Amino acid sequence: MKAGYKLPEVTFHTRVRDDSIGGPNPFKWEDKTTSDYFAGKRVVLFSLPGAFTPTCSTYQLPGFEKGFPEFKEMGIDAIYCMSVNDSFVMNKWAQSQELENVQVIPDGSGEFTRRVGMLVRKDNLGFGLRSWRYAAVVNDGVVEAWFEEPGLCDNHGEDPYGVSSPENVLKWLKGEAAEAVA
Repeated sequence: MKAGYKLPEVTFHTRVRDDSIGGPNPFKWEDKTTSDYFAGKRVVLFSLPGAFTPTCSTYQLPGFEKGFPEFKEMGIDAIYCMSVNDSFVMNKWAQSQELENVQVIPDGSGEFTRRVGMLVRKDNLGFGLRSWRYAAVVNDGVVEAWFEEPGLCDNHGEDPYGVSSPENVLKWLKGEAAEAVA
C-alpha cells in the first residue's frame, strides 16, 4: 500500500451496543463496510498485531487516544484502530482501555489486512495470522500517507514500533520531518 491507493472495499462484522436489547450483553451484529468508515472523512488508521498485546496496549493505542485533540486540530475527523481480532475481543479491549476518541475496527478474518498487503504469520508467538504494524492517513478512502514498520515478514522475531507511532504520524501531519513510506 502507498499514497494514492484506494482502500479495498470489504465488510467488517461488528457488534454494536443496542440498549433496547437489555440484559448483560446488549449488543447486536452490524455489518459495516470500508466506505462506512472512510467515505467523506480524513482519518488516521493504525493497525497492530493484536488487542491486549504489550506495545499495542501500552504505547500505540493510548498514544492515539490521548493525542486525539491534536490530531483533530490537524484536520483529522476520526482515528481507527484495526486488528485481526473479532468484534468481541476488540470491544472488550476498547472497554478495558476506556476509549473515548479512538474507534476500533475488527478485521476478524483478516480480509482487509490481506488486501492491503499487511497480513503476516505470527505462529512463532502462537498468534496465527495477524496484521503487521502500520498507520495511514486516509482521505475519503484514499491513502494520503503510509507508515509501515520495517522488516515486514512472517514470524518476525521482534515487534518493531516507531514509524507507525502517533508521534511520528503527528509530525508528518504538521509537515515536520517524519518517516513515511509513501
